[in-house]
Amino acid sequence: MLITLSVDLGLRSYPILIGSGLLSQAMVLEPYLKHRDVLVVTNDTVGPIYGRPLRGLLGGCRVNTISLPDGERHKTMATVNAVLDALVEGRYGRDAVVVALGGGVVGDIAGFAAAIYQRGVDFLQVPTTLLAQVDSAVGGKTGVNHAGGKNLIGAFHQPLCVLADTDTLQTLPDRELSAGLAEVVKYGLIADAAFLDWIEAHTQSLLQRDPASLRHVIRRSCELKAEIVAQDEREHGRRALLNLGHTFGHAIELHAGYGEWLHGEAVAAGTCMAAAFSQRLGAIDSAAVERIRRLFGRLKLPVDPPPVDPGKFLAAMGMDKKVVAGQIRLVLLDRIGTARISADYAPHDLADFLREQFVR
Repeated sequence: MLITLSVDLGLRSYPILIGSGLLSQAMVLEPYLKHRDVLVVTNDTVGPIYGRPLRGLLGGCRVNTISLPDGERHKTMATVNAVLDALVEGRYGRDAVVVALGGGVVGDIAGFAAAIYQRGVDFLQVPTTLLAQVDSAVGGKTGVNHAGGKNLIGAFHQPLCVLADTDTLQTLPDRELSAGLAEVVKYGLIADAAFLDWIEAHTQSLLQRDPASLRHVIRRSCELKAEIVAQDEREHGRRALLNLGHTFGHAIELHAGYGEWLHGEAVAAGTCMAAAFSQRLGAIDSAAVERIRRLFGRLKLPVDPPPVDPGKFLAAMGMDKKVVAGQIRLVLLDRIGTARISADYAPHDLADFLREQFVR
């Protein structure tokens, strides 16, 4: 069964295709490629498994492939430059298409390279991890990390299409599957309390990779993200809600070392911190915080941050892209299913909270 959703952005609108066996359906990508020159960007883990099936969908195109080293620590400008070198050496023109085959790191790097090569060429997302299928492949955020913070260098660049073959999740390591579920939980917390109820009732089937359960969470997550992105493409307002737990989570990744904690793991612990800070400000009660922690625990995700000096952690949060006039804006929960972006707290409240979190 093929599920087709749409991200409605006028001339930049594009479909999200979700289904089983899409990498074996020869005509699925043809409308988006039309015999153009293609550079496939993948990594050393995914390429050997899915590179050949993907090339089978690219008949009639001139195709070259670049394989990147795997892992968040390689999400750097040096790796982007390797993709740009491949485009230049292959003499790709403005009509080229960059195809990202892999998880969020591959998608972010390939998309950013496409955004800046010859002032922008088309790209197409073929996400192979749950986190990428439900979140990072949709919405056009591209970019890389900097030593000073997560995703500080990047651009908005929407893909031609997102092709999510759910069969690729069967080869995903258990830890990566759980990391993707952190982003799924996020959607329930910020926008759909009934969806969170469903996740709680189906944790085992999700961890056991039941195809129908995975298809449901991918579809609902993409529906919610597509709706938000259509309203606020460049994150001037509501789209920032998608960063629940991310301001805390990015600081965790920076201090733990990129790749030591997976992005979804940092988001899970960061979301628990955001929930606890929401409680501190009187927005939600302790029962809601405990419910969130319990769900992440059942999904085999961390609920507490690693040991970090609270002052250094606060400094890292100060490099977040939601900081305005020196004030850290946070995504806070008013209740399960409803969130807001707020800087309506005293700076010492956050500093005191972090000291309590890291001094146990």
